[in-house]
Amino acid sequence: MTSRNKGIFSPEFLVPALGLLISILLVEPFYRLVVVPKAEEIELRQRVMSAQNSNANRAEGMRSVYIIVKDPEQKWEIIFAIWGMIILGYKLFDVRRERNLFRHDFVRIQPGERIIPEDALDRFKELRTAIDREPRWHGRLLPECMLAALHRFHATSSIQDAANAVKERAELAADRLDSSLSLVRYISWAIPAIGFIGTVRGIGLALAYAEDAIKGDITPVIEALGLAFNSTLVALLISMVLMYFLHVVQSRQEAFVLETQTYSRDKLIDVMKVPAQEENSGAIA
Repeated sequence: MTSRNKGIFSPEFLVPALGLLISILLVEPFYRLVVVPKAEEIELRQRVMSAQNSNANRAEGMRSVYIIVKDPEQKWEIIFAIWGMIILGYKLFDVRRERNLFRHDFVRIQPGERIIPEDALDRFKELRTAIDREPRWHGRLLPECMLAALHRFHATSSIQDAANAVKERAELAADRLDSSLSLVRYISWAIPAIGFIGTVRGIGLALAYAEDAIKGDITPVIEALGLAFNSTLVALLISMVLMYFLHVVQSRQEAFVLETQTYSRDKLIDVMKVPAQEENSGAIA
């Protein structure tokens, strides 16, 4: 999480790219095979009911989910929502992998044993070797915090400096985690924007059919206004759901950073000792 490759083969690039592709491949066939045929069937039935002056059945058809989501704007809103959910799902999975490292004892301390500055360098080298041998630990926040604390403690012989090193790494990771959600924030903004585009297009179509409405044929105007309202309705509902899951992911990430600091304090900082100068180990703010 602290030093990942940012190239085109990195998860930061591949997950959003593949997520968008998967979203399109899922939604586009579903619309072609299910939504559009169903919507056309319902509209045909509505025309028949309209000819029979059956207003109740017509209103029921207008409330159909297929009618509400049949237009291109709603399709792209759903594509964007699935795209955002795929990215958020990967972020949750990544945090879970990071949290699994809490089960591992990176610095093996026997009961009653303390780490002094002279021993910190040996433990740093031992931990660095272990991380190099274990690919799944590369770039992970917890081992990086441990390495930073041991290195700082050896260099300064100060427990507070070691605690500050952990805090600095955690704050950098928190900023990086927050910035990694910028694409999802864009998606959550883009979905209502697409809905507004549908609203403008629907109103524009309704105005184009105003002359037909004056002559007594209000069906095109009703369909155009249906596009205007349905695109906004779908956009707002989807946006609310996506924003909730974005909040959940942000909360999990923030909790993970705090847990990393707590783990580093309990397992490493609190067992450090400066001979002949009992420093206050303190807590990681």
